[in-house]
Amino acid sequence: MANQGPLVAGIDSSTQSVKVVVRDAQTGALVREARAAHPEGTEVAPEAWWQALGGVLDGALDGVTAMAVAAQQHGMVVLDESGEVVRPALLWNDTRSAEDAADLVRELGGPQAWADAVGSVPVAAFTVSKIRWLARSEPEQARRVAALMLPHDYLTWLLAGRPEQAVTDRGDASGTGYWSPAQGRYREDLVELALGHLPALPNVAGPCEVVGQTATGVALAPGTGDNMGAGLALDAGPGDVVVSLGTSGTAFACSTVPSADPTGTVAGFADATGRFLPLVCTLNAARILTATAELLGVSPDELGRLALTAEAGSGGLTLLPYFDGERTPNLPQARGSLHGITRENLTPANIARAAIEGMLGGLADAVDALVEVGVTPGRVLLVGGAAANRAVAEVAATMFPVPVEVPPPGEYVADGAARQAAWALHGGAEPPVWDRLRDGPTLRLEPTPVPKVREQYAAARMALY
Repeated sequence: MANQGPLVAGIDSSTQSVKVVVRDAQTGALVREARAAHPEGTEVAPEAWWQALGGVLDGALDGVTAMAVAAQQHGMVVLDESGEVVRPALLWNDTRSAEDAADLVRELGGPQAWADAVGSVPVAAFTVSKIRWLARSEPEQARRVAALMLPHDYLTWLLAGRPEQAVTDRGDASGTGYWSPAQGRYREDLVELALGHLPALPNVAGPCEVVGQTATGVALAPGTGDNMGAGLALDAGPGDVVVSLGTSGTAFACSTVPSADPTGTVAGFADATGRFLPLVCTLNAARILTATAELLGVSPDELGRLALTAEAGSGGLTLLPYFDGERTPNLPQARGSLHGITRENLTPANIARAAIEGMLGGLADAVDALVEVGVTPGRVLLVGGAAANRAVAEVAATMFPVPVEVPPPGEYVADGAARQAAWALHGGAEPPVWDRLRDGPTLRLEPTPVPKVREQYAAARMALY
């Protein structure tokens, strides 16, 4: 450690937990890390995130000169005139605002009008849908709202000592449904359409600005959304499609031009570098595998080994994995279903493989949707908790038409926040190049397409929905 340079910290405040990584600002070498759990649920008191973060930061920031927060997208954090939380935050995976999303789409003139306005068509997950739900369901609470933030905005604001003006970044702002990536500005009319009045909105900072400092003098970068943070850590460039398998599933790509998909399948987000991030999100990913493993009475690793004893296509079994409803396709009231059951194919091995194929089926469709808006995939980067299971990578190779690469496991969202902090610390046109971010080899699998897998998935979806 004698030649260690300045240190930076990156925070990932996710749905399930908070993770902090401390890295060398020059090389990216990991110095230390910590984590703590978050409460379960789709509605959470934002104060719980702050308490969890305080616990992991205690002692973790020794020597740290800059930090940034990346967090779950879309969550609705509403404050009153005194800066106190009005009500618990609705998270991205809370689907009660589905009706409100549909109402907003209709009121503005349809999906094309929304795609033109903000690059995305509202679904239940988006913040704009949640503030409409608040206005409709809790009008007295809605009238108290004086400031509107996202989870990462709220934590950055608290770290900065509750300044008069909160700060966000273009990446996370692009997931609200009321900030336009193409125009680089808020659509305040859409906030008023949803909430009934215009509260204070965070200032949208540039990718590498220093936006404040903590009470101990640690510089704060603007932070970003979780997917944008992962993209920054992976240094995703043209031709890279990142498929992330966490609580949700996402497929996104780096682009130099904004996208606007009127079907609503692709959300036209911005990234954390000044570019754009067309993205498709599914509500259901890693938890499909944990639920199936529990059903079969095996561990997740054993589930993978069991799945690889079955043939591609799972003997005709197809799982539509809409366990918690679904965002893409927009089926918030849907539930999971198993199709094609016969006495012969209803085996533990086929069920295990069908779970993996089902999880990846919607994400393979997502990559197709990215192609429709101009993305040309050269490889799929498979990350997230479920990507560590070798069976997931092997099944992915049968479902994606390009090579699948699985980088070494890591906290990519927190690492992206740390890299942003280093960028803010040193400045420059591009984020720093870190040669010590990852230890370990990258698994690469060439595509071995098995068309019947996706054909079965499409047939089951079309038959039921």
